[in-house]
Amino acid sequence: MTDVLTTTDTELDTLSEATQQAIYQKLATELGVATRQVTAFVKLYDEGATIPFIARYRKEQTQGLDDSQLRSLEKSLNYERDMASRRNKILELLTSQGKLTDELSERIANATSKLELEDIYLPYRPRRRSVATQAKEAGLEPIALVILHEHIAPSVALANYQAPEPTVNDNGETENSAFVETEKQLQGIGAIIIDEWTQALDLLDKLRIGFSKTAQVHSQLVGEEKREVGEKYSDYFDHLENLNKLPNHRLLAMLRGRQDNVLSIAIEGEDTPFIEQIIQYFNLENIDNNENKDFLQNLAKKLWADKWRPHIEHRLLTEKRLTAETDAIDVFANNLKHLLMTAPAGQRVILGVDPGIRHGVKMAVVDSLGHVAKNQQGEFAVATVYPFIGDNRVDEAKEIITNLLIDYEVNLIAIGNGTASRETDTLIKEILANNSEITAIPVVVNESGASVYSVSELASQELSELDVSIRGAVSIARRLQDPLSELVKVDPKAIGVGQYQHDVNQTQLADSLDKVTQDCVNAVGVDVNTASPAILAHIAGLNSNVAQQIVNYRNEHGAFANREQLKNVPRLGAKTFEQSAGFLRIRGGDEPLDATGLHPENYALVKHWLEQSGKTLSDVLANESVINSLDSNLLKQDENGNHDNEIKALSIKQELAKPAHDPRPAFKTAEFRKDVNDINDLQIGMVLEGVVTNVTNFGCFVDVGVHQDGLVHISELSDEFIADPLNYVKPSDIVKVRVISLDVARKRIGFSMKLDDDKSAKDKKTFDKRPKTDKFDKFDKTKDKKSSTKFDKRADKTDKAKDEKPAKVGSLGALLAQAGLKK
Repeated sequence: MTDVLTTTDTELDTLSEATQQAIYQKLATELGVATRQVTAFVKLYDEGATIPFIARYRKEQTQGLDDSQLRSLEKSLNYERDMASRRNKILELLTSQGKLTDELSERIANATSKLELEDIYLPYRPRRRSVATQAKEAGLEPIALVILHEHIAPSVALANYQAPEPTVNDNGETENSAFVETEKQLQGIGAIIIDEWTQALDLLDKLRIGFSKTAQVHSQLVGEEKREVGEKYSDYFDHLENLNKLPNHRLLAMLRGRQDNVLSIAIEGEDTPFIEQIIQYFNLENIDNNENKDFLQNLAKKLWADKWRPHIEHRLLTEKRLTAETDAIDVFANNLKHLLMTAPAGQRVILGVDPGIRHGVKMAVVDSLGHVAKNQQGEFAVATVYPFIGDNRVDEAKEIITNLLIDYEVNLIAIGNGTASRETDTLIKEILANNSEITAIPVVVNESGASVYSVSELASQELSELDVSIRGAVSIARRLQDPLSELVKVDPKAIGVGQYQHDVNQTQLADSLDKVTQDCVNAVGVDVNTASPAILAHIAGLNSNVAQQIVNYRNEHGAFANREQLKNVPRLGAKTFEQSAGFLRIRGGDEPLDATGLHPENYALVKHWLEQSGKTLSDVLANESVINSLDSNLLKQDENGNHDNEIKALSIKQELAKPAHDPRPAFKTAEFRKDVNDINDLQIGMVLEGVVTNVTNFGCFVDVGVHQDGLVHISELSDEFIADPLNYVKPSDIVKVRVISLDVARKRIGFSMKLDDDKSAKDKKTFDKRPKTDKFDKFDKTKDKKSSTKFDKRADKTDKAKDEKPAKVGSLGALLAQAGLKK
């Protein structure tokens, strides 16, 4: 079965008003909101308004629906419209065939999924020259009906049958010869009867529900020759598990094994109880005529074995797969959201360090605005040192690094967490210890995908004068400075926070990740005078083409002085301006409100309000107490002149109280133990601080600085029951974990966030008993990294799943205080 394509405008026009209203009512009930809120959203959405724009600037119309609720509405609305269009099409097809009945109409109306709709239509789907169709053309249908309903023996019913004379068509092919023999006639009659039985959809539903309760999925090794190459699937070489209870990530692992031609997958279950139900349903158990009884009961077995069981197996597995894919996409989207919303270090001078061994440690200094710094001779502040190769070049490396830190007054040092990360961190800390005048603070940064960016077209445009090997260091520095602005330049699938990302629907995955990115970018907003085309393209109402036009206009005419100038940008029309203007900030321009999140459409209203209140902008901007002391009745005016819009007034006051508010959290990093640098340094019971790098539906992975992330299984997150790990931990969270399991050979570490040492032995036993199949999510991360680093020609830049991340604990303010800087 294939999903129906998204509803087109033409199809949408064919949906009746009653159908549309029914959809709105259903969505309102499912999401727990008022129907008028849904109707208001749909009106705006169909007019071309984006979700970020509606969430932020049309709260008064949707009665305060937030972006999460609006995204759910958007997804459900599109699905229900697709369903309604497909219902109409199926009704139309059945009507044209003369097959539509009241029962079918009711079933179609009550169908809750696209799979169910296609199941209903399946028996009536035209098939090219089926055996049943050919048998009917040969005149066997009346005989089949006599055998079925009057229980006449097949031999008696066929006694007077005369098969059509064979003929030769224009191509010299013989026709009408298929039913000359009695055996072929019986096969044709059986096909006609089975076709009629397949229309008993109520029975099919009953059998499917019953079969699903006991069905098991069985994965097996396809052949001994695959055992060694498919070792990563060893847990599934002979794995049997109830399909209903099979966790989503295990199903995806099995499906990947099948895709790689290592595993076969079969659905196992009983046959006899369901064949008996078919026989009972069609009253085949008490037929007096033994020949007729045997014939029809054999057809019942054939219906089950050849038609319904394969169909039920396919549907159950498809439903399970779709659920697993949706779950995996949601996990990826949530992880991406938290990664994009990681706290920025801010406008500081940063030395980006891309560690390596044979190809050296690449470095680049980035100024407070994210540009690669230059010396007085106009030379870029970049360098490559080789402290870890055979000949002793450590002193030379230290001198070069020291000069960069001093000459450019570096505030922070961003060290990539790839190969030689821990060694590079140790080297830099030795430099800092021996040079008290250097106040820079080292911080380890996740470099996943930096190598992908370094060879991208965007990197070639931004850093055309720099060697490819140095571009990664620039990206690492910018990731610390502003993670959101830099990570949007990389395909999310190269960042390594996904779960089975190559095994899900790629269109749905891309759409989900794009929406997450859009929501994050618009939640923060961008400075239109410094933003890259990559981040501008995610602003509400803009696309990559218009984003580039903005940058081109900026390069040609200089910095934008106000938002009104955006209207001069080619291809940026009135609708685009309406959607995007509030998210595009202009600092230091000739209109102070342009630096806030206030929309230009409300400027006149705000200025009139302040004039009536006897206040100026400088009096109220970022001054919540003054704002709250003013009479806000004027702000409650809606587009019709009514003055009862409390939501609008509150929204405007919030924007003025926190102009250009950044919702991202305070910056902090983990403090890794100095005596733990490798998996061999770990011991059972050891308590460590680490960073959550990835969250899945069976737990989370934590980096404690030993080149290998460890797994905190969902059962080890807390003493309390945890249904969804994402409700408990997030990527970039700083956590404390206890080592409860070590497998050095397979580089597997088991952690627990239950820190009660008295339970250590019990915890280890529990951990070792859990299904070993969770390792496939670790494998998934490695696979994703490989795919994202194949362009990197540097031998030591393998962009591994995770490496070390030594750093210090504390807020950014604390770090900067140590560096003698004021936040």
